[in-house]
Amino acid sequence: MLPIGHPGLAERYFIIVFEEAGRSDLAEQEAPPGPKLSGKEAEKIARRDNRMAQLKKELSSTKEYLQSIIEEQESANEELRSANEEIQSTNEELQSTNEELETAKEELQSTNEELNTVNEELENRNIELIRLNDDLNNLLTSFRIPILILDRGLRIRRFTSMSEKVMNLLPTDIGRPMADIKPNFTSTNLDYLAKEAVDSMSAKEEDVRDQDGRWYTMRILPYRTSDDKIDGVVILFIDIDGLKHCLSEAEESRDYSQAIVAAVGRPMLVLDHDMRVMSASASFYALFDVKPKEIAGNFFHRLLKGKMAVPRLRDQLEELILKGEPFSDISLDGDFERVGYKKLKVGGRPVNFGKENTRMFLVEFEPAAGNNR
Repeated sequence: MLPIGHPGLAERYFIIVFEEAGRSDLAEQEAPPGPKLSGKEAEKIARRDNRMAQLKKELSSTKEYLQSIIEEQESANEELRSANEEIQSTNEELQSTNEELETAKEELQSTNEELNTVNEELENRNIELIRLNDDLNNLLTSFRIPILILDRGLRIRRFTSMSEKVMNLLPTDIGRPMADIKPNFTSTNLDYLAKEAVDSMSAKEEDVRDQDGRWYTMRILPYRTSDDKIDGVVILFIDIDGLKHCLSEAEESRDYSQAIVAAVGRPMLVLDHDMRVMSASASFYALFDVKPKEIAGNFFHRLLKGKMAVPRLRDQLEELILKGEPFSDISLDGDFERVGYKKLKVGGRPVNFGKENTRMFLVEFEPAAGNNR
């Protein structure tokens, strides 16, 4: 029995060889020649020798086979070691990939949190915009003022319900160019004024009258964004019909009072409720040597460089205006710039002028005794 072993093999192997009992070849060679063998014995010995040669050949073949197995085992072990190294390398790569995935997961979680924060901010902004829009709509509605908003291309962006009648607008006109709209005015070039407001970046204002005869002040303002850019115009229509009528009546009353005062031969002034001079008679201008432009619109107590600012006279005028109580024989004397010393008596009374009986106040001047020094 022969042991067979190799460092690469986990187990040990043995070869068992069987030999025919008898003397060994060495003994036969060393032994002295014996008697001559018979034919059968020689044949037997020859068969034994052949058998021995065959066994040796098989043993050599087995050794070669085992050697090839060992080499294949070593090669397989090398491949296994290489595969193990590759597996370890792959495992390290997988671990690295896993770490990268964990990092990416954390980044995605962080991005998701940021997106949630942005989404909340957008929701809050949306709520604020809705509230601002509601506030704007309620504000525009409560003002009851015709308001029209145009974009930079002068297309209709928004308008209030009050502007539908003034501008002949319909809800479907949103987005239409302003040039396609025919406003309810007697004559005005609204499109030109709007372009001029955008180009000049300044407000434009004009009094217009609708086809029903009602007066409005049309004010065109540049539409400014939060970053101070011009993005259109805002057009407001302010009802001034009552003011126009009042001014017309005031002009009529003034003209009427001037005509009456001019026909009177005495020095006389016409004052309004604020003690402003509305008109004066020709004799007043001659008495003090002044011109109409020097006194028209001035306060009474500032006339003639303050010479009219006599306390008692001013008190009487205030009583006249507040209570309508007339007064007379208030002394006024002094040196006047162009005419020298004058001594006068002043009286006042309320009068109604014009078709609407507008209340005004007449102040009369009469030379007193000892007028000249």
